[in-house]
Amino acid sequence: MSTGGTTGLSEDPRSLRDVVYQQLRDEILNGRISPRERLTEPKLGKLFDVSRTPVREALSRLLSDGLVERTDFGYAVVVPSLEDLRNLYELRITLELRGIARAIENPQVRHDEELLGAEREKWAELRDAPPEPDASFVLFDEGFHQVLSRSSGNTQLTGALVTVNQKIRAVRMHDFVETDRITATIDEHLEILTLVLARELPSALTALHKHVGESLEVVMQRATQSMTRMALAG
Repeated sequence: MSTGGTTGLSEDPRSLRDVVYQQLRDEILNGRISPRERLTEPKLGKLFDVSRTPVREALSRLLSDGLVERTDFGYAVVVPSLEDLRNLYELRITLELRGIARAIENPQVRHDEELLGAEREKWAELRDAPPEPDASFVLFDEGFHQVLSRSSGNTQLTGALVTVNQKIRAVRMHDFVETDRITATIDEHLEILTLVLARELPSALTALHKHVGESLEVVMQRATQSMTRMALAG
């Protein structure tokens, strides 16, 4: 865990609670806390240089968020089961496709071309200079899907998509550890953006469905392997 202390913060317990909560939440969502790591009030209090009270309140909020669970030794990061992961992905696919489907059903729904044009330029630059495989690439990928959803004009769809992505991010990070997967993702994103901007929406819908479906296959395969390794490690 890379979280630093809270030196220099106000002594207001609410401020300390909020900072501890936010930093722990960021660490969890970005995969920097292992599911096998024990999260206890004394340990976290020492790490953040605060008393147990703000730590206890932060952990309570994270418990409500569904990001941690109680264990015999304190708390641990929640890891979705394979069934939960597949269900969350099914929801993700539904939300992703709805942004384009609603524009097909209603010609008055128009995607924000300026927003999508800027996004296409960004991914064209990535195509010209692909990054090295890295788990953090998941954040670029999430950004693309959020922009695509937001461009369709329904902020509630986008908000729901953000929530789902946060729940599966720690597992999806394993989707981007190979060069071929990075380059394929970049090419597929550019294809989808080009089709939406050209108003070829049925083709864009098909391309997006294929893109997200392939990601599901990769994630499920690697999640199964990861959980098997964890079980063997005891």
